[in-house]
Amino acid sequence: MIYIVIPVFNRKQFTKECLESLRKQTFTKFSVIVVDDGSTDGTEDMLKTDFPEVIILKGDNLWWTTATNLGIEYALKNGATYVMTLNNDTLAFADYMEKMVYWAEQKPNAVLGAMAMSKIDNQPIFHGPILFKKEELEGKKLEGLLEISHFPGRGCLIPKAVFDKIGLFDQKNFPHYYADYDFTQTAYENGFQIYNNFDAKLYIYPEESGDQKNRVKKSWKNYKNHLFGIKGGGNLENFTRFTRKHSHSRIELVFDLLSGYASRIFGYWFK
Repeated sequence: MIYIVIPVFNRKQFTKECLESLRKQTFTKFSVIVVDDGSTDGTEDMLKTDFPEVIILKGDNLWWTTATNLGIEYALKNGATYVMTLNNDTLAFADYMEKMVYWAEQKPNAVLGAMAMSKIDNQPIFHGPILFKKEELEGKKLEGLLEISHFPGRGCLIPKAVFDKIGLFDQKNFPHYYADYDFTQTAYENGFQIYNNFDAKLYIYPEESGDQKNRVKKSWKNYKNHLFGIKGGGNLENFTRFTRKHSHSRIELVFDLLSGYASRIFGYWFK
């Protein structure tokens, strides 16, 4: 039994288009949970009218991690064997769930992440060197599975066994960003395999991320949000917590912190 958990706050049109893409799936044996975290744009009314099959859970200022955990808890209590975390600014290819389920049957205890494609130019999004470098994949056929150590939460299929062993996402230390990387990295460190599933594709809107909005128009205010805001992709506090938790030696910790601080503090102005 698969439950898809989608936390939302406003952006009604994105949610509608995302859910419409899930309705078109070639594999349909799943349930959808939308955690509406205090939307004020009519999201709840739209869901009740247009998507009566969707389970609606209500929150208020939960941010991504706690809202996602709320949906996961509901799914597990209702018999989920797999939970998929998904963002509302994604569009699933029609065979997306079919390709996820196919590989889940081959790797039943593995965490599977989707291949992200830009809705703007239809090109793959490689998530930067934190996962794998684009140049390492040039000339290679992007199909099947590639083992990695952690993955973003959008379009991530997680077996119940992972939650049983390591618990839910860390909402205390990572209320919004980094919770997905931390969770999948922790799963990897506890013996679970993590794969990028090139066969299962999602369209995403790269410019819709909170950090990207901080970068579109560079200013000192946006720079501050980038480094310290809850939606800042370069949030130094989150990065420090993540690095301290997952570094394997003092030397590695010092190197990772120094290089990470430099890229976040100075890289903002050059990317």
